[in-house]
Amino acid sequence: MEQRTPPRTGIPALELRERRDRLLEHVRREGRTGYVLFGPSYIQYFTGFWFLSNERPVVFAQRVTGEAAVFVPEFEVERTRAETDFERVESYPEYPGVEHPMRILARVLSDLGIGGSIAADQDGYPGILGYRGPSLSDVTDAAVSMVDDVIESMMARKSENEIALIRESGRWCAHAHRLLQEFTRPGVTEAEASLRAGQEATLAMLEVLGDSFGGQFGSSDGVKAGYRGQIGLRSSWAHAVAHNIEFQPGDVLVTETGAPVWGYNAELERAMVIGAPTDEMRRLFDHTVAAQHVAFDALRPGVTCADVDGAVMRYFQANDLLPYWRQHTGHAIGLRNHEAPFLDLGDHTPVAPGMVFTIEPGLYDARVGGFRHSDTVVVTEDGIEILTDYPSDIESLTIPA
Repeated sequence: MEQRTPPRTGIPALELRERRDRLLEHVRREGRTGYVLFGPSYIQYFTGFWFLSNERPVVFAQRVTGEAAVFVPEFEVERTRAETDFERVESYPEYPGVEHPMRILARVLSDLGIGGSIAADQDGYPGILGYRGPSLSDVTDAAVSMVDDVIESMMARKSENEIALIRESGRWCAHAHRLLQEFTRPGVTEAEASLRAGQEATLAMLEVLGDSFGGQFGSSDGVKAGYRGQIGLRSSWAHAVAHNIEFQPGDVLVTETGAPVWGYNAELERAMVIGAPTDEMRRLFDHTVAAQHVAFDALRPGVTCADVDGAVMRYFQANDLLPYWRQHTGHAIGLRNHEAPFLDLGDHTPVAPGMVFTIEPGLYDARVGGFRHSDTVVVTEDGIEILTDYPSDIESLTIPA
């Protein structure tokens, strides 16, 4: 008899089913016969199914009457049946194969009763890793309407289960950051400090969480902690890439940490200085902390994302800091490191309880360095709760030279 293990996911099966029911209700109202999902984060959100996304399409489809199927490459069938509770698993031999997977999918959808008018997150599998193929509308001769905006709005407001996973991620971000700060010293390289902190934090997380940690794509996936090249004057680049730089006295550093727990992420970042900070370093550092608190105070239900970014921009303007501005105040976060909506002057999405954001206004001076703190917060009924906990004062974030 086939050995079948219960599906393991950080989100209860009942909540996953409720998500699918909400999407089905929208699809029914729109008069569609069903929906088709190609995006891996969307499939994970609605089913809890984890898989490596590559040139081989993985698809989830559900008819308005409730019948559903997952569509995977043949070599994924055994694992999918063993690790999930999908009642219907369909497959194709290989990509691109003698017959393209999208044409096989069209027959599966027809057999499922999905056709004529279909809702989808996109009109076919996205062109990643060299994938090429016909669109969903081409192979089904159906009218395909996009449903990604509806899905994004659902994902924007997190459930208590999602918030608990993000909160747990935040705890491990803080642990990793403590290790990263401990291992960062003059003469050590970026790679040495980052790899050591990430490995030790990951092993600690695995030991403590055990089976309650999951959603890994590879054996080495886990906590990350590092600088992504934002070291010395390079820290004035809001985004950089790692170069295994050796730390020197006088460097300004901008950190990054992450710790996916069943795929859900918090973000914790800090500006640090090696050796005694100069007066200008202190000035920009203090304004960075103050700007973050402006955003904390502005973020609450009823305002818009633009209002929060506007409050920070007014602080920058009032203190002659606009020349040091590079990026908006923050972004939503959850199953993806960056999600909508965005704390940006151009995003007028109303803020609502359950939304989770990074708060990370920064100041960047090419002559001095960059200064950015990032904390992850959840919007509550009357304000916010900060889900990451790490010192933000310059004394705590000064590394001995």
